[in-house]
Amino acid sequence: MTLKVPFGKGELTFEAPAGWEVDVAEPEPAAPVSDLRAAVEAALRAPVNSPPLAELARGARRVCVVVTDLTRACPDRELLPGIVRQLQSAGVRDDQVILLVALGLHRPMTRSELAEKLGAEAVERFTVIQHEAQNPDQLVDLGETSNGVPAIVNRYAFESDLLIATGLVEPHQYAGFSGGFKTLAIGAGGEPTITVTHGPTYVEHPGVRLGKVDGNPFQVAVSEAGTRAGLRFIVNVIPGRDGRPVAVAAGEPRETFGRLVEEARRVFTVWVPRVYDVAIAGVGYPKDTNLYQASRAASYLVFGPKPVVRPGGFVIVPAGLDEGPGQGPGEQRFFRTMRDAPDVGAIIEEARTKGYKAGEQRAFVMAKVLEHCRVVVVGSRYPEVVRQAKMIPAETMAEAFDLVRAELGDRLSVLVVPHALLTVPVAADAGG
Repeated sequence: MTLKVPFGKGELTFEAPAGWEVDVAEPEPAAPVSDLRAAVEAALRAPVNSPPLAELARGARRVCVVVTDLTRACPDRELLPGIVRQLQSAGVRDDQVILLVALGLHRPMTRSELAEKLGAEAVERFTVIQHEAQNPDQLVDLGETSNGVPAIVNRYAFESDLLIATGLVEPHQYAGFSGGFKTLAIGAGGEPTITVTHGPTYVEHPGVRLGKVDGNPFQVAVSEAGTRAGLRFIVNVIPGRDGRPVAVAAGEPRETFGRLVEEARRVFTVWVPRVYDVAIAGVGYPKDTNLYQASRAASYLVFGPKPVVRPGGFVIVPAGLDEGPGQGPGEQRFFRTMRDAPDVGAIIEEARTKGYKAGEQRAFVMAKVLEHCRVVVVGSRYPEVVRQAKMIPAETMAEAFDLVRAELGDRLSVLVVPHALLTVPVAADAGG
């Protein structure tokens, strides 16, 4: 049986071994938006529960547009022209607009990456500021949310007269679905905000699950922080499995996000008939550029609505990891924690008793994944990084399959999830 998953900007094709019972979890194809820029213009003129953006912008002297960074496949360069035209029609000058890149604790983007992400014209025309979550001079403290999270956000965003954010509504480990208030509250939030919302109390909360929004304390925190910061308008898209958006909406953040989440559930949820011995989780660019991001594929399959891999099974993640563990401060913390701990049990115990810094939550989550099953990373440029992070490197899929068969035997049930970060698989017999 010939199968393929994304790998970098291309694909990895492989043959499933004889004797393997293979299912493929792929959401039903959704028709892409045929003309994204036209769809954005229409959404801006008739937004959800909001006056048109041009009307909101009248009289604004400082406008901040919070955009996603290179770890998110959000088509910001296609969203910005429509936003800019609406601002211009309201009399907003170029020198009154700031594009704030929501880095969270990821590394800063290079000039060429900014041009690719936002469009060369936008980078030349407007002031582009990259968020610094650890820089007190860039931050403002807005107190605590109702569930005790520090609401610390970027000063440029808070001090603007009109605050706008872009975003992707896709499955997310903590938020249930990303997008909405999260681009601002986390992507342009202070390190204390990121630390608490990604801390063990939140990560282990039953309401913090892939695909879950209602009753999710993470969502409570980001929506309250974003509201306090003054986020008035969002432009969000739902990505299709080929990267092209399948839906776009704009307007008041809470209702716009809610409508897109309902659509996203239909787009991303896939029912599968059982729990499997092995899962093969495709990632692809840009998430497979570092281990921090690529490892989410494994955690999504173990900590989705229910695990789709049995205890003692394997998750195989093809990922080139061109940037190794990742270069941002959060990504480096993740790697150091994975590398330096004597075993995964020590990571879990340390996190539960002493807490951790932002970024280390990925180590905590992956330690819990590795308690449940083993993770093999295929095709990494840095196999030693994979090994130090307590996962198993394999040069090829054939090598990974040999490892699996040596442990579990030849007759195995296997789930292939070609787009693991854009799929919410629900196992029929996952139990309660």
